[in-house]
Amino acid sequence: MGMDYKTVEQVPYLSFPILEKTGLVKQGFSTKLGGVSQGKYATMNFTFTRGDNRLHVMENYRRMGKALGVDTERMVLSYQTHTTNVKLVTKEDAGKGIVKERDYEDVDGLITNIPGITLVTFYADCVPLYFLDPIHQAIGLSHSGWRGTVKRMGEVTIKKMEEAFETKAEDVIACIGPSICKECYEVGSEVAQEFMKGFDKKHWGDILTEKKDGKYMLDLWRANEIVLLEAGIKQENIQITDICTHCNSDLLFSHRTTGNERGNLAAFLGLAEKNNG
Repeated sequence: MGMDYKTVEQVPYLSFPILEKTGLVKQGFSTKLGGVSQGKYATMNFTFTRGDNRLHVMENYRRMGKALGVDTERMVLSYQTHTTNVKLVTKEDAGKGIVKERDYEDVDGLITNIPGITLVTFYADCVPLYFLDPIHQAIGLSHSGWRGTVKRMGEVTIKKMEEAFETKAEDVIACIGPSICKECYEVGSEVAQEFMKGFDKKHWGDILTEKKDGKYMLDLWRANEIVLLEAGIKQENIQITDICTHCNSDLLFSHRTTGNERGNLAAFLGLAEKNNG
């Protein structure tokens, strides 16, 4: 099951059918299209930290919020540094990174059970991980590059949800979002060695393909799927993207394509507010 490409309010974004059909969340993954940023950030850039015009970035958030049907001023932004630190987001955190200063650093994952707060994390080839516990109505959103994947960010996030919300892994719906595919992701032997240390030998052939020059092709999608399965998530509850950021660099920002001359994509996930009407 692939991702859906939607356009709402003239803003295109990617959506996970497995999450959409629950009716419990507002969710999406941005593209480069539909925003107001210019130059190397064109047009839908979501990072304030790469030199883009702040007013343009704010307008991009406003547009995405409108497209997803969420309150932009209640979004909560990560502060990513390739850690496996996961922050429990409370009512007091609403708006941090958007209309309030972030009073935290080194946060690559966010979890909450508060409807109306939208979690936001950032990408340009790394893997977005979306989590929904439909039983306890709680969510998680985590950034997992190769470092996060080796350190099992997906499992760390689920454990944090277990601690905070009594989430059971077998109930969780999880999505692996747009990121770099195996065919595009060449790594050196030092990165390959980390994966050999971090994963059972039976998985090495799945995750890594050695090239003649001693480099390797690395499959972050499969590696993260293994992490989620080993953490107890059921196969039928996992949706994996088939969209590569590097293959689709006309549509998505990719670090492999442009290096630092770029904006950032963003993942959005929030619990829908119950309609009391």
